[in-house]
Amino acid sequence: MAKQRILSGIQPTGNLHLGNYLGAIRNWVELQREYDAFLFMADLHAITVPHDPKRLAEDTYKVAATYIACGIDPEQSTIFVQSHLSAHAELAWLFNCITPLNWLERMIQFKEKAVKQGENVSIGLLDYPVLQAADILLYEPDLVPVGEDQKQHLELTRDIANRLNFQYGSEASPILKVPEPLIREAGARVMSLTDGNKKMSKSDPSDQSRIDLTDPPEVITKKIKRAKTDPERGLWFDDPARPECHNLLSLYMLLAGKSKAEVAAECREMGWGQFKPLLAETTVAALAPIQAKFNALMADRGYLESILKTGREKAGAVAIPTLTRVKDALGYSTPL
Repeated sequence: MAKQRILSGIQPTGNLHLGNYLGAIRNWVELQREYDAFLFMADLHAITVPHDPKRLAEDTYKVAATYIACGIDPEQSTIFVQSHLSAHAELAWLFNCITPLNWLERMIQFKEKAVKQGENVSIGLLDYPVLQAADILLYEPDLVPVGEDQKQHLELTRDIANRLNFQYGSEASPILKVPEPLIREAGARVMSLTDGNKKMSKSDPSDQSRIDLTDPPEVITKKIKRAKTDPERGLWFDDPARPECHNLLSLYMLLAGKSKAEVAAECREMGWGQFKPLLAETTVAALAPIQAKFNALMADRGYLESILKTGREKAGAVAIPTLTRVKDALGYSTPL
């Protein structure tokens, strides 16, 4: 029996951090054993905000190397670069022409990012959820791993698929598969080291707010030592008044591979002076093998290029027939 397919991707902007690893990539490593995983570098999305063109290609390779270093197996998963397949941009345009403008204007992330960019906000920033819908629907996934902050985007994807199916297909013969969300709770939201109420983010201007996967041990230790805490003695989960405490305990739980009950019992009587060195030591140990493999992969560009070439071919074998089916439904002629 064929495996169900999942699809996900990360923008190659900035360094990937613990939130990316614990909230997404580590889950993909587990899921690839059970599902047919399509995982990509979303470099078309990367230019919806100001970017450095001198770094874009190199950062894309870094994300590919990070995927593999974290345990994504190119023999099990399809790893590819979004911009290497023009079907993404072409399908996004077709979707633009059936997507009502008010669907995009109500997207929460657009409103938040537009405030930051002011007059420099681009059409791409408004429209990127349509491109995201194209990214997903091209590969006919059964499930899309999403965090709580991405549920609205997946709902838009489902709305676009349903609209196309209703207007141009039939109930008996839909044009596109409508995917379901796959939401995993553990590690779904890793919070900032400077504010336990904000998600750890590559776009945060403070480098202190996150632990990058490539941070050396001394930097990791310093960041954890400076992480925001509170004056309470004793550490426990799930206290709304102590978001930083909950976040740091959760990081320790995930990186140490312990249960919530085990961590709660171990840390109940600890102070921050005792816990922070423990968390730093655990974090350094967890990231050491990832960093070693990442450095080896980045030194072997030929191998990375071969992985991405194979990934593009496998992805194209699924994406191009999907795009052709949509174009046929919309009435486009077939090239001679």
